Amino acid sequence: MTPEFSVVIPTHQHPAFLLKCLDALGRQRLARNQFEIIVVDDGDSSSTATAVALFSRQVVQSGGTLEVRYLAQTEPLGFAAARNRGWRAARGRVIAFIDDDCLPQPDWLLSASTSFQRGAQVVAGQLRLALSDSSTRPDTKLPYVETGEFISANCFCLKSALERVGGFEEDFDSAWRQDSDLQFNFIQVGIPISKCPEAVVVYPLRDAAWYTALANERKGRYDALLYKRHPALFRQRIETHRGLVLEYYASVLASTIGFMSALSDNIVAAAMGFFLWGAISTNMLWQRLPDNATNRQLSQTVLTTLAIPFLAIYWRLRGAIKYKVLYW
Repeated sequence: MTPEFSVVIPTHQHPAFLLKCLDALGRQRLARNQFEIIVVDDGDSSSTATAVALFSRQVVQSGGTLEVRYLAQTEPLGFAAARNRGWRAARGRVIAFIDDDCLPQPDWLLSASTSFQRGAQVVAGQLRLALSDSSTRPDTKLPYVETGEFISANCFCLKSALERVGGFEEDFDSAWRQDSDLQFNFIQVGIPISKCPEAVVVYPLRDAAWYTALANERKGRYDALLYKRHPALFRQRIETHRGLVLEYYASVLASTIGFMSALSDNIVAAAMGFFLWGAISTNMLWQRLPDNATNRQLSQTVLTTLAIPFLAIYWRLRGAIKYKVLYW
């Protein structure tokens, strides 16, 4: 029997998280013969293959029937490429995308099924963040996960709709802006995107290292690629935080003036540059400083506050140069 849904899970060296995701899929209220699961391993990891095999055995031992397929990519190509490999191999009419560290709620597929019965072509579900009391997430891009219009960790597409737009753009080889690019492709060819808030996926937040915010600035280079591919929709739909970006440019410029003036023994210009840099940095620090911060948190926040403007501007400019687009 051909399944209605094909659930595509891209994964990369997260076997423990993947098992939890698979277990949640095994608890779906939709009949098991109505969906299949396709795990695409972006890196061909033996631990991931073992996790999928373990889940498949558990399904058989429980007396159930649920088709689970494992596809390995011999080298990491990114989740966009992994998702494309998954949906192109799918047998279902509807492709359901979810990430390996997310937990679909029991009515996830059943709720989406109702939307497609009503004629939907593409459906965006609801992603909920689950933050534990002890979690700390110094990640300035995290709010996008919950407020984004179309998130690839919880969306459903007719396979025919994906074929029409060519799926995910694989130049987005990191987990940033690839879902917006797919959304804009649907919009440009006139495929409507429906909302289904009842199709809920929970994203459990894990403790993150203090330097996470610094590492995540690398994602900024993909804004230039998205802008190049969809300039009008980028301006309409993407929150660019222009005020904050201008503050970053001002911080970098002021510090540069301070150091260059100091090297050339221009004490007045150096003092003015460092004063302005200090004022801007203090303002940013005040906005980022957590309540009741410990001494360690304070020092980490100071360090990230000073470093982020330089990293943000570097990656924005690198993206603009790499993708040959005038984007600031």
